[in-house]
Amino acid sequence: MAISNIRYGEGVTKEIGMDLQNLGARRVCLMTDKNLSKLPPVNAVLNSLAKYGINFQMYDNVRVEPTDQSFLDAIQFAKKGEFDAYVAVGGGSVIDTCKAANLYAANPTSEFLDYVNAPIGKGKPVTVPLKPLIAVPTTSGTGSETTGVAIFDFKELKVKTGIASRAIKPTLGIIDPLHTLSMPERIVANSGFDVLCHALESYTALPYNERRPCPANPLSRPAYQGSNPVSDVWALQALRVVARYLRRAIRNPEDREARANMHLASAFAGIGFGNAGVHLCHGMSYPISGLVKTYKPKDYNVDHSLVPHGLSVVLTSPAVFAFTAQMHPERHLEAAEILGADIRTARIKDAGLILADTLRKFLFDLNVDDGLAAIGYSKADIPALVKGTLPQERVTKLSPRPQTEEDLSALFEASMKLY
Repeated sequence: MAISNIRYGEGVTKEIGMDLQNLGARRVCLMTDKNLSKLPPVNAVLNSLAKYGINFQMYDNVRVEPTDQSFLDAIQFAKKGEFDAYVAVGGGSVIDTCKAANLYAANPTSEFLDYVNAPIGKGKPVTVPLKPLIAVPTTSGTGSETTGVAIFDFKELKVKTGIASRAIKPTLGIIDPLHTLSMPERIVANSGFDVLCHALESYTALPYNERRPCPANPLSRPAYQGSNPVSDVWALQALRVVARYLRRAIRNPEDREARANMHLASAFAGIGFGNAGVHLCHGMSYPISGLVKTYKPKDYNVDHSLVPHGLSVVLTSPAVFAFTAQMHPERHLEAAEILGADIRTARIKDAGLILADTLRKFLFDLNVDDGLAAIGYSKADIPALVKGTLPQERVTKLSPRPQTEEDLSALFEASMKLY
């Protein structure tokens, strides 16, 4: 098990200058995006850096849903700056970009594909020491402050992929619920759906002791190891919090209790999936994001078409869990019950359908787009979506039920319309 150190509490961001002082940091890279650079979370960090006399340079050019090129731009900045510590303030896009910048700046002679997951990249193990990275999440979704994963769009192949290594996980995650108060409604919703799927997928993933083959050396053991007794605890707790607080957090921006709990749930799910892994919802989400045509979501201030990550993940969830439930039906039924289903008279063989129906009701209640068709896809796109899923073996192989290309086609077709 590997997780970052975590500090939680309202206002803990003000300690970040002291943390950097304690680390002896002399040249700090502060990464964020253009929107956030003008908002209270970044301001809180800047105030702390000023108070403790920390010398820093700011990079605010992070792209929401990063690409290989936007990663490379940030890497270039990091190499030039010769920084001895990093601070990432933002959602998963910012934290993931900062992880990549730290990694490649630490090993300036490496080629970009060296650390990118196989089969797209070479998937080499990280053997160089990295600089300390403090992550300050401003959304309640990716759990990136706890994980050794950095995801990006590989433009040439029109597919999402990433880097996965325990070595890139942040040194410290600062989980300050005050930062969630500036999140608009749809960003709260889509971030929350990512937490929901992280929890569901890690809890239903192929069990760790059924994975084959066993790595010849512990260094080669993947970050994503399959469902396991420790990750299960975190995944279930995250699911309980989502069931109780997500609706409230979306509907009332002033509900500090709900927003604070969702911020914690994001970290809980991150601890769970950062070690267990995710499976088909995430594997299928990468081409859904990568092949986006003209969709622009409400509440996102971006100049490019974009399917928010949490939305791309959750739209296939009813179909996926109906498909995987035959392998561990009791886990699927337990998840449905946590999300509000009455399972007193349920038959174990109906677990997948019960969880799928529960998810559909949950999404309908929260005004989620009616399937892939509502975000611009049609049946004609299914072959391309399947083709984009096939290289995602790092996650698809964690599905408890193996899948063929025909199975994937059927899952995409079933996700075209939800209600």
